[in-house]
Amino acid sequence: MVVKDYSYPRLPDDEYMKAIGQLRLQLNGVFKPFRAYGLQEFIPGAIDECVHLCESFGMRIRGKNEPIVMKHNPLDLYDNDID
Repeated sequence: MVVKDYSYPRLPDDEYMKAIGQLRLQLNGVFKPFRAYGLQEFIPGAIDECVHLCESFGMRIRGKNEPIVMKHNPLDLYDNDID
């Protein structure tokens, strides 16, 4: 398959931020059960990673050679505790 140049119309910033906000609200609902297990401190970081992965996926399926990888290793939170 031949992929054309990476080019597709982007949303204006205000519409983009609204869409990101809606995504974050929905992800917050998805992660809500984790609060019952005392994992609430990890939810904002997990949501940030999910948003990043969604953005990368969106670019990839529209032709940009964008890797779909996490920004941070989830275990990095614990690296500071290990001596």
